[in-house]
Amino acid sequence: MNIQRLTLVCVLCLLLPAAAIAGKKPSEPDQKTASVNMTVIRNSSGKPVKNAEVVIHLIDNHGKAKQEGLELKTHDDGKAEATGIPYGKVRIQVIAPGFRTYGEDFSIDQPNLEFTIKLQKPAEQLSIYK
Repeated sequence: MNIQRLTLVCVLCLLLPAAAIAGKKPSEPDQKTASVNMTVIRNSSGKPVKNAEVVIHLIDNHGKAKQEGLELKTHDDGKAEATGIPYGKVRIQVIAPGFRTYGEDFSIDQPNLEFTIKLQKPAEQLSIYK
């Protein structure tokens, strides 16, 4: 009886590490990432826009957002920085009170990128009742 238990323990000791190795996922190749620096300014005066909300979405090959976006706020100097952004297409949206919402797709293909985003005042509403 003791020999059977000892044999069982030895077999388990050999199989558990093999099962752990087999269950590991193959490591993904190192994906290149970038640092993106954005400066948000007023189109009319060139002054910085502070506390503007900057949203970065990763985009798939069909132009759809892959996952939830990264949300940032601009500082007093109108700047916001995001690091670890994977190479590929991204959609950058900027929302600030008193300005038109900005949105544009960019291709991330360098380790350091800088964008200047110019926000415009809202357009006048058109109405047939004027």
